[in-house]
Amino acid sequence: MKQRLITGIIAGIVFLTLLVLGGYWYAGLIVLVSIIGYREYLQMNGYMPYKLTAGIGLIALLILTIPWEQDQFGGSFPLSTTAVIWLGMFLLLFITVASKNKITIDQVSVILLGVVYIGLGFNYMIAARLGDHGLFWTFLIFVCIWASDSGAYFVGSKLGKTPLWPQISPKKSVEGAIGGIVISVIAAIIFAIASPELLSIPQALLLGLVIAVVGQVGDLIQSAYKRVKGIKDTGTLLPGHGGVLDRMDSWLIVFPFVYLLGLIPQ
Repeated sequence: MKQRLITGIIAGIVFLTLLVLGGYWYAGLIVLVSIIGYREYLQMNGYMPYKLTAGIGLIALLILTIPWEQDQFGGSFPLSTTAVIWLGMFLLLFITVASKNKITIDQVSVILLGVVYIGLGFNYMIAARLGDHGLFWTFLIFVCIWASDSGAYFVGSKLGKTPLWPQISPKKSVEGAIGGIVISVIAAIIFAIASPELLSIPQALLLGLVIAVVGQVGDLIQSAYKRVKGIKDTGTLLPGHGGVLDRMDSWLIVFPFVYLLGLIPQ
């Protein structure tokens, strides 16, 4: 418990400092984290990170993670997101042919899924911070995610009786999930009260609800994946907390969701 607390405090201070600094500091951190997360994903699926297929995936991941459309990164990239994904898919499928199925379509499909899941997830974390009033919106999303996680944990621990999804995550309860939603909405309303020129109460209610629900789904997605693989943690980067994908599973789903649906300014 002590190790978990110390790790959490140190990681939190570093992360929040770079988040406030923004720009290349925050973007560099997220790109580094995306690489570590991708490595965890490969190892979780039994793939060596130095193989050709993993290398192609890494290149595609880096291209997808960096928000090239932002002025800080030159404002453009020769290829669209769709083109990068398609070319990555083409190269990976070609390798199945060139290797005479020693590398199978199942294997390259898993790699491509990881590239899209991790690359786009982290891309929108950077894009949100670099946008107008980026610190406000990014901090709002993170606070709501953390509020939902904390609310679900503490309410579930005290009042949880009804299993939410026992086949996937036996410890999660319906009561905890509802508690997480309520705390997330309250957190969003506080942001609205503090900055009414940026966020109205109705918008805060919607954002708090969506972030909590989608964040909990993101957590369940990672729990389902780990259960299939028979592992407790995706990595050991953060002692007491697991790996990047363990700590950021909600982030990878929430940021693209709220951004693509236009729930925060773009």
